[in-house]
Amino acid sequence: MLAQGKALLARALIPHQILPMRNSIFATGLVLALGCASAPTSSQAADGSAKTIAVYDINRPIVESSSASLDVSSLLGGGAAGGLQMFDLVHALRQAAADESLEALVFDIDQAGAGMAQLQELSHHFAALRAAGKDVWLFTESLGNAQAILGSAATEVVLMPEGDVAVSGLYSEQLYFKELMDRVGVKANVIHIGDFKSAGESYYLNGPSEAARQQTRALMESQFEQLVVAIADGRGLEPAAVRAIIDRGILSAEEAKEAGLVDRLLYRTDFVKMLREKYGDESQIDYGFRLPAADEVEIGSVFDLMKLALGSSSKARRERGTFIDVIVLEGTISDGSIAPVRKELLRAARDESCVGVVFRVNSPGGSAMASDVLWEATDELRAAGKPLVVSMGGMAASGGYYVSAGADRIFADAGTVTGSIGVVGMKFDVSGVFEWAGVRTHREKFGAHADLDTMTRAFSADEEALIRASMSKVYRTFKKRISDGRGERIRGELEALAGGRVYTGLQALEFGLIDEIGGLSQAIDYVVEKSGVDGDFKLRLRPEPVSLFEMIGGGKVRDGGEFIEFNHPDQLPGTQMRRALERQFGVLKLVPKRQRAGVETFLDQLEHLAGSRVWLVAPELRPSLN
Repeated sequence: MLAQGKALLARALIPHQILPMRNSIFATGLVLALGCASAPTSSQAADGSAKTIAVYDINRPIVESSSASLDVSSLLGGGAAGGLQMFDLVHALRQAAADESLEALVFDIDQAGAGMAQLQELSHHFAALRAAGKDVWLFTESLGNAQAILGSAATEVVLMPEGDVAVSGLYSEQLYFKELMDRVGVKANVIHIGDFKSAGESYYLNGPSEAARQQTRALMESQFEQLVVAIADGRGLEPAAVRAIIDRGILSAEEAKEAGLVDRLLYRTDFVKMLREKYGDESQIDYGFRLPAADEVEIGSVFDLMKLALGSSSKARRERGTFIDVIVLEGTISDGSIAPVRKELLRAARDESCVGVVFRVNSPGGSAMASDVLWEATDELRAAGKPLVVSMGGMAASGGYYVSAGADRIFADAGTVTGSIGVVGMKFDVSGVFEWAGVRTHREKFGAHADLDTMTRAFSADEEALIRASMSKVYRTFKKRISDGRGERIRGELEALAGGRVYTGLQALEFGLIDEIGGLSQAIDYVVEKSGVDGDFKLRLRPEPVSLFEMIGGGKVRDGGEFIEFNHPDQLPGTQMRRALERQFGVLKLVPKRQRAGVETFLDQLEHLAGSRVWLVAPELRPSLN
């Protein structure tokens, strides 16, 4: 029914056009790449051209990087592939606000896969579009927290008459694996620097420590208040009334309209008729206004697939002009994940055409060593005299904050999760598994601590002291990076802000851990101002998308211009692709969606721990909006 509804909407808006059948490997999930209608122009812009209505279909996750946007199961199953890159959406909406021919924007939202910070950033763009004289329509078949946040910034919200309504607040569920690990004979040796550094607790506790419990409640309380205020301000309601709506849990569509959450109850066909009556049949309809042309790729045969697969980012177009680069770091920080990001930071430092960088960070952290390697690259960029501004995504915590601290300015959305200044060290003792399986070990060693990293026994007291001393040094370096980068902008004693404490963007602003509440667009504007460009510049997203074959097989990342290169081909996107394949078609399909993320995080950390015992990683404290 959903697919039929979308097709009906498309045919109603473009009655005289034959719609092409497409499957796009790099489909953003926002665009139905159908083209624009040609029509007479009685509804015209000042220059005589036809007015345009932009229609966006948001029914997939919004991601930061190209590697995260490839949905393997959709690709192999013949469906629309991938998620929408935040950069592409922000860039398109910035252009839309400035385009005089654009009359209105329609956002068709069913299951917006976005976090609090991304929703807040999109809401800011909705407000900017309205300030520029554009109507912003939001159509949805169901209304949840995410749709309510976006709807609060729209001109009008339209809901299906039989649509589900569950604006029910925030929910967080952490998984604890101690009992499972006890059953299979694995014990976690976890050392914390900072009482609130709760990453790793799920391996040796059956529930949160008191510090972790307090931290989770404080974080969720801040985000819940932001949810209430956004809906109240946008819909003209009292905060108490919004809380009462949330506490009701489930409403009918009629009740949602009576409560002021939506403006109209219409089926798709009726919604289309209403738009036609309001804007005239002559208005052009543009599906995915100003989004990348990659969505026009047609997959009609195996030859089309091969052509796309063989396309490589290593054969990048040589563009001329002045550029501001948006360099994205997304996911767990490891040697492999930072290799292409480091390359782009160093390239930007040397590239005369690049006048400044927005470093978009969406990461819970990871390896302490890899974090410092990436920090060094940001330091090189600043030494080159180019503006470096960090734009935090949904989470930039622990190692994610470490690599951000040296920026000239840090932007974060109000709901961004950041901080977590602390260190975790751990290894797993699997001797119980060996005992259960009847596997025996024999040890020989030369050197008192030669077997420090063995997973067939726990740390001794002396070894734990050694590890803690090493971690304390990392912790001091972490705080020094912050002190050097933030200086007098830090309000209060840094140690009182550290210890693993996690903050929302609003809280971080209060303590001077960030500089401004704002998203990617505001960060770009700041670089434009500081770089002194006169408006004649282009934006580039880096790292560039890799080909399908590169994703599957991996490949070397060469920084260029260095005598000793930084290569980690075994941990590049090919490994990530293989992991995704295992998860997409493995037993994780049987795990409910809310719990699946926790299990995947657990498996990720198990894999990464094999490469490093000291981690700057934040706990999973991202409440679900859905």
